[in-house]
Amino acid sequence: MDCTCQAELLMLSHMQSYTIGQAARLLGVSPDTARRWADAGKVATHRDDSGRRLIDGRDLAAFSIEVAQTGTGEDDASYTSARNAFPGIVTAVKLGDVAAQVEIQAGPHRLVSLLTREAVEELGLEVGMQATARVKSTSVHIDRS
Repeated sequence: MDCTCQAELLMLSHMQSYTIGQAARLLGVSPDTARRWADAGKVATHRDDSGRRLIDGRDLAAFSIEVAQTGTGEDDASYTSARNAFPGIVTAVKLGDVAAQVEIQAGPHRLVSLLTREAVEELGLEVGMQATARVKSTSVHIDRS
């Protein structure tokens, strides 16, 4: 084996792979949906030594962009410039005299928004109802997992 092949094998062995369940969480769909997509060949999988189906990180990243552009089959498109939408459930509403704090649990993500009390009342936000947090920011920080 030449140096190039050894380097490629080393790079592949360090590439992050995801189980179907992990991929589903990252894509915001059920494991059954992710499994159906894999079965249909929409995203490539391979098996590890214990027989689990895995998706290479680069393949999952490309597929996640495709899913975001084409949608997941649900027609819930909205007209907004905020592209980072986190649909979830309202878990807390704290009302002040003028301001309010609303917490939404969107899958594994807890989002907290500070807004006016008037906005919360106009939207009728209450604990237990579905809501979507939309984030638009000029500063996004990324941590490596």
